[in-house]
Amino acid sequence: MALKDRQGRPLVAVTGMGVVTSLGQGREDNWAALTSGRSGIHAIGRFPTEGLRTKIAGTVDFIEVQPFCAPMLSERLAMLAAEEAVAQSGAGTKGDFPGALFIAVPPVEIEWPQREALAEASGQNEGVTYPDLLKAAATGRFKPWHDLFLFGTVADRIANRFGTKGSPISLSTACSSGATAIQLGVEAIRRGETKAALCIGTDGSVHAEALIRFSLLSALSTQNEPPEGAAKPFSKNRDGFVMGEGGAALVLEDAEAARARGATILGYVLGCGERGDGFHRTRSSPDGAPIVASIREAIEDAGLTPDDVDYVNAHGTGTPENDKMESMGCMAVIGERMKQVPISSNKSMIGHTLTAAGAVEAVMSLLTIQHGRIPPTLNYRVPDPAIPLDVVPNEARDATVGIALSNSFGFGGQNTCLVLGAEPKGLAA
Repeated sequence: MALKDRQGRPLVAVTGMGVVTSLGQGREDNWAALTSGRSGIHAIGRFPTEGLRTKIAGTVDFIEVQPFCAPMLSERLAMLAAEEAVAQSGAGTKGDFPGALFIAVPPVEIEWPQREALAEASGQNEGVTYPDLLKAAATGRFKPWHDLFLFGTVADRIANRFGTKGSPISLSTACSSGATAIQLGVEAIRRGETKAALCIGTDGSVHAEALIRFSLLSALSTQNEPPEGAAKPFSKNRDGFVMGEGGAALVLEDAEAARARGATILGYVLGCGERGDGFHRTRSSPDGAPIVASIREAIEDAGLTPDDVDYVNAHGTGTPENDKMESMGCMAVIGERMKQVPISSNKSMIGHTLTAAGAVEAVMSLLTIQHGRIPPTLNYRVPDPAIPLDVVPNEARDATVGIALSNSFGFGGQNTCLVLGAEPKGLAA
């Protein structure tokens, strides 16, 4: 009989992980940096910041794409993360991945004038304007350059590179997108539609327009000096999030199929919870009901109770309202015990990787379980009395973590939570 979870569904195992952030490329570099409390947030050098209130970000500057644009960098980050994850999993053969692709990509596409400038700056088809290229593409006389600058085609190129099966699913649910991609992979395996899924979150969209838009929402930290001190999740003196970039990929498999082929299982996605909030396009509902519901649903979906949660990898953006609402949500579900459950925010070191965040933090949660070591929340020196949590401050903490809750809450009320775990006990077989 197939290995089942506590709900009688196929158990979903993780057999491969890959990650790229401003801290470095690959699991080892990122984990070493996170657990040593090193920040990847720095002064922006990609574009001029004179006159801007925010001048810092966790940009991935060690990976170049030419000509630079956010879709191309996002694709490159996704490609590198997926290469690492697929290689670790050993699933299928090169270019023949035995499952579906679910990829979270940023929602904003660059404007037509910028596309034209990028096409001309590429140096190809010299003397031909972007409108000419589009017309020529329709007759087959030139390569259709427009698809290089569209987020929607990133999924197609990733699918072609890895040979995933079926139509690739490209999605965007704001800052919960990476977690949503994982959720869709879990659900597809549970329904028996596929034995494996490649789930990716990617975001390389730190550019002037995006920075200014977030700044106009008063969402960004303006504490530019020193850059590594700006992100202060759960601190009383927090003043906003810091933009970041990154990509992460997970190979999910039906646990029985993974064991049958001799795969090394790195952990399990035990539960997923999702709840929408139509209260406001940027603010959370004042009663926190959708956040509470998504946390509770994830734990129940895993067949667990709140008392089973050993650690919370927080959404933890560092914005005044979001941190307060997350604290309220966790307390509402886990109760007074939440004051003793360690919680930390990776965003204090890598910034908010936006569309990629849910996938990046799922990888970090699984590494926490594997290594028995909780990455710290950097810059936590002024506790907020309104947030009575066990925030892991400034230095990593050794702890046995069997069950981790990873929270992802996005603009527009997109809330997705994942329950990740080590080897489950008491499974039906």
